[in-house]
Amino acid sequence: MTVIGSIHDIPPGEGRAFAVDGDTIAVFRLRDGSVRALSAVCPHKGGPLADGQIDLKQVVCPLHLNAWDLATGCSLSGQSDLTVYPVRIDNDDILLGD
Repeated sequence: MTVIGSIHDIPPGEGRAFAVDGDTIAVFRLRDGSVRALSAVCPHKGGPLADGQIDLKQVVCPLHLNAWDLATGCSLSGQSDLTVYPVRIDNDDILLGD
């Protein structure tokens, strides 16, 4: 497990991008208190997914409105799927990895 930041860095209902071992990972703090982590770059045109709109189930790219399932990374709009990363909160730390 790698500590990548504090949960207080992400307001509820938003995402933030973190650089981890040469990758950029978007971590989303859902309004139900859970967190999700996915690839941070849209495979369509490189949009910043951490800036996308989220609900409890999906993230929508801010550039062209493509959507992905937050739990599985599966595309909901015909694009390539995203990598999903295991993430959890321990105290106030965001922990990435198994």
